[in-house]
Amino acid sequence: MKTNDRKKYLQKRRKNKILVAITQVFILIAFLGIWEWMANKEIIDSFITSQPSRIWATLTNLGANDLVHHIQVTTYETVVGFLLGTTLGIVIAIILWWSNFLAKVADPYLVVLNSLPKVALGPIIIIWVGAGTQAIIVMAIAISLIVTILENLNGFLRTDENLIKMAKTFKATKFQILTKIILPANISTFISSLKVNIGLSLVGVISGEFLVSKAGLGYLIVYGGQVFKLDLVMTSVIILGVLAGIMYGIVVLLEKCILNSKKFK
Repeated sequence: MKTNDRKKYLQKRRKNKILVAITQVFILIAFLGIWEWMANKEIIDSFITSQPSRIWATLTNLGANDLVHHIQVTTYETVVGFLLGTTLGIVIAIILWWSNFLAKVADPYLVVLNSLPKVALGPIIIIWVGAGTQAIIVMAIAISLIVTILENLNGFLRTDENLIKMAKTFKATKFQILTKIILPANISTFISSLKVNIGLSLVGVISGEFLVSKAGLGYLIVYGGQVFKLDLVMTSVIILGVLAGIMYGIVVLLEKCILNSKKFK
């Protein structure tokens, strides 16, 4: 009986997933269809809003030229900024957890830096590191770093105090507490920061490309706006959305792998 109930539950869950996927595809197709129809009927100005057929034509034209290069540039900058920002953020969070004195000293500075619009630092970053890929990567790190520090530090501080006290009664060192309790207990926090950092790194890269770039999706968006080629702008934005979705999907896949490996332990 229990086996039949489980089968029914799994079938219901599978059907629900399929229904959700079909609904999502339907909404997307309906949106594109209505958009195309309204542009053809001149209900909306296709010069300002573009339309799916014009975006497809622009995408085809870009694909025959240097679209792959622009995507590679933005992807490289995002991945490097994402990895550096996440790694530095976690390391700094560990240092602040280790030293309560440093955490108290850094707290007001972290709050101020988190509130500061990072785009305002763009001109300063360009002067410091030069106008090029390095400035864009630094911009991505600047936007994601503080959020990573705060999120992971809060996760460390929220770890079950009873486990830490029990470890201390057995004379565990601080390093042992870190590696055996704090870090394993915050796997979900690390994954959450990865998901957030994908978006933040992409925002940083595009912001940097707006200021200084000779290639990349941000460059195409700025160029399209300057010469009033809004088809190019819309196409670049859509490609950017697809790229963000792919990167987020990779992080979700990593999360599933980690959770599955924990189940088998």
